[in-house]
This record gives sequence, structure tokens and C-alpha cells, in this order.
Amino acid sequence: MISSRLGCLVLIAAASAAPAVAQTDTPFAPAAPDLRGERLRPFDGYDDFGGDGVRTMGAFPRNLGRGLVSVFGRDSVRPFLLGAVAAGASSFADTRVQNGFAGHSQGFGNFGAKAGGASVMAPLTAGLFLVGRASHDTRFRAATYDVAQAAIISTFYTTTFKSAARRSRPDGSNRLSFPSGHTSSAFAMASVFDAHYGPKVGIPAYAAAAAIGLSRMESNKHHLSDVLAGATLGYLVGHSVARSNGLPSRGREARFELTPSTDANGSGVGAGFSYSW
Repeated sequence: MISSRLGCLVLIAAASAAPAVAQTDTPFAPAAPDLRGERLRPFDGYDDFGGDGVRTMGAFPRNLGRGLVSVFGRDSVRPFLLGAVAAGASSFADTRVQNGFAGHSQGFGNFGAKAGGASVMAPLTAGLFLVGRASHDTRFRAATYDVAQAAIISTFYTTTFKSAARRSRPDGSNRLSFPSGHTSSAFAMASVFDAHYGPKVGIPAYAAAAAIGLSRMESNKHHLSDVLAGATLGYLVGHSVARSNGLPSRGREARFELTPSTDANGSGVGAGFSYSW
């Protein structure tokens, strides 16, 4: 019982601390540095309705690629190290914590399995995105755009790490335990809303995400370290996406060019191909 309470306190403390950390590097604060060391503008929508055109349907693939890379930015170093230390340290208590959690509340475990699963998160994300596209509330449009991108990126990295780690679940059902996908998805969404709306939305969102993570331990599907790793990944992805999409537009578009070329003697004719962005 003591170990289960310890695990619960560790995860809740991590979730509660996330909004406070986020306030030091929110992508919409005028004095906050972006990934290239420049100053970001205050939030003004950055969308189709009078923004700078960053969060548009046409730019979705490009922004998605930038979001994938931005996870490795310098602003991710501190939260990554904190999360890695927490997950690593908790792994020594995984068995004791799991024995204290699993099987005490089947209803709570079932709640997390559904609330954080693809059958709920996928349509919820898609629904928010579509409603956001139809809304003239620029902040909501931007937030739901970022939620959709964070969901895709979080799923990509979670699947990659699961395939690489091949850690067995506590119940032995498969070897896809690390990190928790339910937790990473929930924290990715929560961190995006925290980045756009601050603690008034961020704290309840992180609390709900933490509940989903704890429920995965209750249902004997994840260790504490899996959940903490998933929370860290989701936090990094959500804030990185919001930050990278908040960068001022550089006015450059991807461009393919096909030009004629000749050999060294000027006799042969060929074609040259170039790509710039």
C-alpha cells in the first residue's frame, strides 16, 4: 500500500509540476526564445483568419516534419532530463508499485483503457481539429491544429520506442510496455492546451492525463516507469509542436527546380535537379 501511494504521488507531482515548467518557456510569451534563439511574437492566431499563415492545411505536412525535429531542440533538454531521471529511478520500484496498484479498482482501469485509447483519442482529436478549422476563435483554431499534429508525432515516437524497447507488460500479454501510449497521447494533448491557455486549462488537463496513466498501472498494463516515460514524451511533443508552429514565418516554401545542364566539354545535354526549402 505504501509503494502504491508512492507511485501515485510521483506521477501526480510530475503532472502538477508540468504547468509550472511550461510557464518558463511558453511559445507565446514575447520574451521567450524559439528554437533558433530569436524572440517570439505574442500569440495572434498564426492561422488562416488574419494570422501569418503558419497553421494552414497546405502547410500541415511541412509543419509536421518540423514538429518531428523540434522535439530534439534545446528547450526540450531540461524536461527530458527530469523525465528520464524520474523514469529511471522509478524503474527500481516498478514491481513493488505494481503489486500495490494492480487489481484494486477494475472500473478505474477500464476507464483509462477507453479514455486514453485510440478508439476515443483518435475521433476526439479529429473532431477537435475539424471544429477548430470551422471556428473563428484564432486561439482555439491554433490549439486544435497543434493537438492534431502532436497526436501524430506522439504516436510515431511512441510506436518507435515500443518496437525498440520490447519490454514485457506486467500482465505478460505482449512486449509493448515501454513507454505507455495512452499516457503519451493524453499528455501530448494536455501540454498543447497548457501552452495555448496556461494553467487554468493546463492543470485540469494534466490531472486527467495523470489519471489515465495511473489507470494503466491499475489495469496491470504498464509499470510506473512506462507511465512516467510516456508522460515525458507527451509533454515534450506537445510543447515542441506548439513552439515550432509559433515560429514566425520565414517566407520560404519548398521548391523543386529542373534545369538543363551540359558536360565539361559543352557537348552533352542533360538535366539538373535541385530542391530547396
